[in-house]
Amino acid sequence: MKKHISLKLTAFAAIAALVLTGCSSATAPASQASSEAPVSSQASSEASSSGEADAPEEDATVEITDVSGAVVVVPVNPQRVIALDNRTFQTLDAWGVELVAGPKPIMPDGISYKTNDSIEDIGGHNDPNLEVIAAADPDLVIVGQRFAGRYDEIKELVPNAAVINLNIDVSVDADSSGNNLVNGFKDYTLALGQIFDKNAEAEKMVADFEASIENAKAAYNGTDTVMTVIVSGGNIGFSAPGSGRVWGPLYEIFDWTSSLYVDGASSDHQGDDISVEAIAQSNPDWIFVLDRDAMNTSAEGYVSAHDVIANSPALANITAVTENQMIYAPNDAYVNESIQTFTALFNEIADVLGK
Repeated sequence: MKKHISLKLTAFAAIAALVLTGCSSATAPASQASSEAPVSSQASSEASSSGEADAPEEDATVEITDVSGAVVVVPVNPQRVIALDNRTFQTLDAWGVELVAGPKPIMPDGISYKTNDSIEDIGGHNDPNLEVIAAADPDLVIVGQRFAGRYDEIKELVPNAAVINLNIDVSVDADSSGNNLVNGFKDYTLALGQIFDKNAEAEKMVADFEASIENAKAAYNGTDTVMTVIVSGGNIGFSAPGSGRVWGPLYEIFDWTSSLYVDGASSDHQGDDISVEAIAQSNPDWIFVLDRDAMNTSAEGYVSAHDVIANSPALANITAVTENQMIYAPNDAYVNESIQTFTALFNEIADVLGK
């Protein structure tokens, strides 16, 4: 059974000071923080400056059992953060979380980290410079997705840091990629909210995400057939139901009917190589498209997925094309796999299918 992230907050209150008045003495009561909400840095600062506690405070922490099964004690509002998981960049950026290092080549445009020169570049996941992680002396390293396979290696590099694995398994080996995607998004968003003292913001993100799922479910009529594809380098790849980048897990979430099933389909990031004639013969009512190259539209030779499909003679007469029943994932969806991206995509699906 798939493991999900669990979390438990622990906060340590300041030791009460001994206050002497004249010839009598009294001990001020200890201030015990609630176990149901993290201690904010503002509250700690106010307590210290008011003289309520003269003894040093221990920092608030949150315990997270990540997908590896490890129980990790993470400081609340850590000061030196490294994020390696593409599902986290937009969320952390929206919350104003500062990073000391990250993999800039696989960060989406529009995320401030990508162009921030103060953030050390670890490089892409295929050939990263992991020594940058060690040199950055992090308090917290967030691992997942493209870097998930380096989890143990990273833990060895920074034994004094909290290292959490937020990977969401949507591979062909996953028991339930749809449930993994939905529960993974909700679990890790709430966990990050606890870590960075953004509980209300995290809960709102999760509520919006859940609403988008219900909207998209309600909009699908249960009978139209769907073809999902990944367009890369001018080629149309088959994104198989059940697993893989963006589309695969959504068949399970929304109970879509695929127009085509292929034996031995994979979760390849460019989709499986099938002929456009096979797509045409399946005659889908809808085509849902991930334009893998749209993350860099200024690249030499870039041809949009829309043009690739529109200029394919084999697809000219299928229902999805003649009825203009196509949905395109956000341009940066290949690298921006955030809960915000999927919420926007699900709302787009709901809007279009509901017309």
